[in-house]
Amino acid sequence: MRPPSSSPPRAALTRRQALAGIASAPIILAFGGDAVARTAKSQPFSWDWLKQEAATRVATAWRAPKSAPHAAAIDYDEVNRISFRTDHALWRGDGIRETRFFPLHRFANVPVAISRVENGRAVPVPFSPAMFDIAPDKQGRRFPMAEGFAGFRLMNPAGRGDWIAFQGASYFRSAGALDQYGLSARGLAIDTGIPGREEFPVFTRFWLEAGPGDSLTVYAYLDGPSVTGAFRFVNRQTKDGPVQDVSASIHLRRDVERLGLAPLTSMFWYGEGNRAAAIDWRPEIHDSDGLAIHTGSGERIWRPLDNPANPTTNTYLDQAPRGFGLLQRDRAFDHYQDDGAFYEKRPNLWVEPIGDWGAGAVMLYEIPTRREIEDNIVAFWTPAAPAKEGQHFDIAYRLHWSGVDPAPASLARAVDCWTGVAGRPGHDPTPGARRLVADFAGDNLAGLDRTSGVDAVVSVDNGTILATHAYPVVGMPSRWRLIVDVAQLDARPSDLRAYLKRGGDALSETLLYLLP
Repeated sequence: MRPPSSSPPRAALTRRQALAGIASAPIILAFGGDAVARTAKSQPFSWDWLKQEAATRVATAWRAPKSAPHAAAIDYDEVNRISFRTDHALWRGDGIRETRFFPLHRFANVPVAISRVENGRAVPVPFSPAMFDIAPDKQGRRFPMAEGFAGFRLMNPAGRGDWIAFQGASYFRSAGALDQYGLSARGLAIDTGIPGREEFPVFTRFWLEAGPGDSLTVYAYLDGPSVTGAFRFVNRQTKDGPVQDVSASIHLRRDVERLGLAPLTSMFWYGEGNRAAAIDWRPEIHDSDGLAIHTGSGERIWRPLDNPANPTTNTYLDQAPRGFGLLQRDRAFDHYQDDGAFYEKRPNLWVEPIGDWGAGAVMLYEIPTRREIEDNIVAFWTPAAPAKEGQHFDIAYRLHWSGVDPAPASLARAVDCWTGVAGRPGHDPTPGARRLVADFAGDNLAGLDRTSGVDAVVSVDNGTILATHAYPVVGMPSRWRLIVDVAQLDARPSDLRAYLKRGGDALSETLLYLLP
């Protein structure tokens, strides 16, 4: 099971165990106790200064950091015995800006520097063991703290849980509108999906500044073997959930074959479409169940996630995308039956580009998993132009951590997908063929029947369509069912594309499905 939202983010406790000790730059930290905190010297700070810092440091050689002493000995059980003392929080009791710090541990063992910005000057936040309490084990023993911070989190009013947390490599995440952690975001993805090549640059330094209203701005310096970068996150709460306005200035130290912008990371073990992967009693287990894309041409696309037998990369070409994200559409508790992890409450994460991102592709990388504690899904935008040494990228986007679907109400959504053998029920299956059953739901389908001129538009790669049926589901006036039988040509999956239309108008989003 996952740690609760009050525990350190899962970003450093599962698949990302490999990340914590990888790429980083030399860390500049001011350690010390309360006396140092009172006398810490401030330095001028601005967003322009940080961007210039990233531009200057790209010419310096990257050096891997050393992990903090004692961090490797603090495992999952021990880190959960460490609690931060709230009287050391920044902006204590100040709405949703109260900031608490994570201790170093085995899975996040490289310290990060954290400063508070006021009136254009940055004051380091010194580490002190007195900032944390350690509960004794059953034998009454305590372990030594590792010096430094692993990251930080922004608290809800009165300290009732946290709503945004940064910890591990360039990872960060939010509990979303439903107050339940799930998927994560990160600053940058480099060579994801290229065997043996993936690189995990690290946020090595943070600056925190109170903004207008209840907003809090996080500035971060990114460093790694291939890149330096300056990031700015303006974090605020809205009625639909937390929103982050992200600006990034990225510089390349060397050529990058696959540069991933606005990367999202999630977990999909199994759902109704791949029950064969289930070894657990729970009906479904996933943080997200699909990739949604709003293309530059206005098309809405839904691609259900998969837990493939082998690592799989899918590329969806586009020009000036309007948005993409990993969503948890299935919000029914009884579909998961998990009263501890509450998968039905996992947040959606939608990327809204600001400005014209030009030509490129949304890329989806899926790897096999047999455990729910391993993130196996990555989605990001990759520019069409090659990413070469010496290049500089400026990018801006908005992240929406919500419990609502960004698809417009005017189009029906694909809400359930099942797969099985093809052919008439009760008869022998059609040899070498598979069936996809997909349900679309939307108010625009209400009142339509078999005589209303609704058609299914279906195409397939690596297969031949044997039969297609589309009809309203009995007793559910806003729901239509699509059934497609496909004869597969070889052992590769068949890539289906389908949507409902009436006359020249689309009634639904476009469903993309990889039929195994």
